[in-house]
Amino acid sequence: MVLSSVLGFPRIGANREVKKAVEAYWAGKLSADELTKAAADVKKASWLSLKERGVDVIPSGDFTLYDHILDHSAAFNVIPKRYLGKGLSPLDVYFAMGRGRQTEGVDVPASEMKKWFDSNYHFVVPEFSEETEFKLNFNKALEEYNEAKALGITTRPVVVGPVTFLALGKAAKEARAGFEPISLLAQLLPIYKQLLADLKAAGVESVQIDEPVLVLDSASLYEKQFAQAYAELAPVSPKLVLTTYYGRLASNLAFAAKLPVAGLHIDLDRAPAQLDEVVAALKPTSLVLSLGLVSGRNIWKTDIQAALKLAQKAADILGKERIVIATSSSLLHTPVTLASENKLTPEQKDWFAFALEKAAEVAVIASVLSGSQDPKVAEAVEANRVSIAKRREFEHNSDATVRNRVAAITPDMLERKNPFSVRKEIQQKQLQLPKFPTTTIGSFPQTKEIRQARAKLGKKEITEAEYEKFIEKEIENVVRFQERIGLDLLVHGEPERNDMVQYFGERLDGFVFTQNGWVQSYGSRYVRPPIIVSDVSRPKPITVRWSSFAQSLTSKPMKGMLTGPVTILNWSFPRADVSRELQCKQLALALRDEVIDLEKAGIKAVQVDEPALREGLPLRKADWQAYLDWALPSFKLATAGVTDALQTHSHFCYSDFDDIFPSIQALDADVISIEASKSDLKLLNTFKHYGYSNQIGPGVYDIHSPRVPSEEEIKERIAAMLTTLPADLLVVNPDCGLKTRGWAETEASLVNLVNAARWARQTYA
Repeated sequence: MVLSSVLGFPRIGANREVKKAVEAYWAGKLSADELTKAAADVKKASWLSLKERGVDVIPSGDFTLYDHILDHSAAFNVIPKRYLGKGLSPLDVYFAMGRGRQTEGVDVPASEMKKWFDSNYHFVVPEFSEETEFKLNFNKALEEYNEAKALGITTRPVVVGPVTFLALGKAAKEARAGFEPISLLAQLLPIYKQLLADLKAAGVESVQIDEPVLVLDSASLYEKQFAQAYAELAPVSPKLVLTTYYGRLASNLAFAAKLPVAGLHIDLDRAPAQLDEVVAALKPTSLVLSLGLVSGRNIWKTDIQAALKLAQKAADILGKERIVIATSSSLLHTPVTLASENKLTPEQKDWFAFALEKAAEVAVIASVLSGSQDPKVAEAVEANRVSIAKRREFEHNSDATVRNRVAAITPDMLERKNPFSVRKEIQQKQLQLPKFPTTTIGSFPQTKEIRQARAKLGKKEITEAEYEKFIEKEIENVVRFQERIGLDLLVHGEPERNDMVQYFGERLDGFVFTQNGWVQSYGSRYVRPPIIVSDVSRPKPITVRWSSFAQSLTSKPMKGMLTGPVTILNWSFPRADVSRELQCKQLALALRDEVIDLEKAGIKAVQVDEPALREGLPLRKADWQAYLDWALPSFKLATAGVTDALQTHSHFCYSDFDDIFPSIQALDADVISIEASKSDLKLLNTFKHYGYSNQIGPGVYDIHSPRVPSEEEIKERIAAMLTTLPADLLVVNPDCGLKTRGWAETEASLVNLVNAARWARQTYA
């Protein structure tokens, strides 16, 4: 029999129960025991739901209250010293590492976050040094296995592999120069052996051990470490299924196929072309091959007939007994279920499959490959065939106006009229900004009152006119606040926006939206990605009304705020029937119209954010240029249709910018703001290496933590930046938008920021 497998499941709860429980714990409204109970209820519901849908191999150990990599750090005692000795419980130490803490005499910043491979999920970066003392503080994989077993459900524990854990980490500040975390593998392996041996003693048959670094070019550097690790782990472990996802193994297959494991999982959603070489490499071995045929990254229904063709090809060579049908990756990137979506049309709903529906698809494909004669399986296959045919019919529709406009794009549409050196002088005359100008990234706190007003509008409890009057008042409050504390380049605060991508998608043709399609971004931060279903265009201006109103309130310059085309694409669920390039250029043209309209309305600066530019970069360097060849021109297409007097800004955050800094320079934005404080200003090394000719605002404090930075901290960061950056190019701003923060911490932090900038003007006059 061919087994079905799910590699991981959303850990948020069908109704965001985990978010609500975690935030209630942070607010002191829920005890640790009550939080544990809420988590247990969500895990139970997930396991039972997967079992009900016929999944054979159900994951456990993949649940988290904040981040699964942070869980591993806590479990293996990879806890920086700054979080210890503060009188905090282990749970509060854990949350302090994730989000910082500034209460009851404890003042510690959050750890660095990075994007999880090429996704919009953020993980907390482990910190290692020669002083790291590994020990097993708890065995989460065993605990969850036993939880599920008590419910009568046998699961397969999920563990992040040792090479990936070390490779994704960074050297701590106290580490010697040149220290590499992978050098600690020999010290780490005994702890993994203890963890896996405990699982084996508990009766666990197999363990999913995730080594996604195997889809990166850099994994070739770790061939010896992989061999060492698995030679030590295999003898003491349950059967190990080595799991890769998000890309292709490529040259790393040569050594991965020789590791002493029981099975290998590959992603055939993101890299279907690797099947033939993987099957050929595994044929002489006894390894089971887990086929990632159902996408863990998108929400489109699986074409079961197409999936079966790939599965049959592998089965014909390896035999069905060596085949497992699986999701391509964990389903954490997808919403929980379509069942609660009531506003999608029947036609639209029939196009999609969320996590639970994908689990059912996995089970059906495995059943068909096993030769099932169950009428229900046959009905599911036929229903899928009809759904796919209807979707293909819809996909043949296109908007000729939009397609023709894309075809008419010319090179001159991608360039500003003059170079930055000329534009800078023109813009300064218009903006009259001081040295070290201060600004924010755009959003201000989304209060309970704002969310309630938006909900009332949706329920038609207030009129559109009443809602707009409320938003006008909120904008006025934000403008007056910025004037009062002395910010230089103002923003309107975005009270009318639900999400930086969803808001624009809702006002563009070509998108559909969910009610409960929540996906975890980091910690308790969830988003509802829009879904691109057809050609994209802008039926009317989107932001002009609110930016113009904000500008009418003040004599200070107001910055218009837009989300860039690459980020809208990467933070949506894109179409699968046309290229990402085509979709991105359509978005760019829509935003180009918006930028031009903002300038016509009297807005003197416009920020077009591209935090997902690096995220969209392919995992293999050989594929980079093909992506950059359309991603960079898309941004320039969106921003280059204005006069030299309009100051263009863009924002970037939480990525390894060393890889693409020349590409960021090539965007030719007048000002970029970029995350810097959370990563200990390591970005300054990038500036030293590449230089930067346009204005730049490396974030001076981390907004993803409730912690308020002192004025002295911000002064120190400005001083550090000025060792590398010319004073006439430095802009002073936070790391990111302030949407998730409270007003008290926002005001205190920005007052300190403004005072530090004033100090800099005097000190570096």
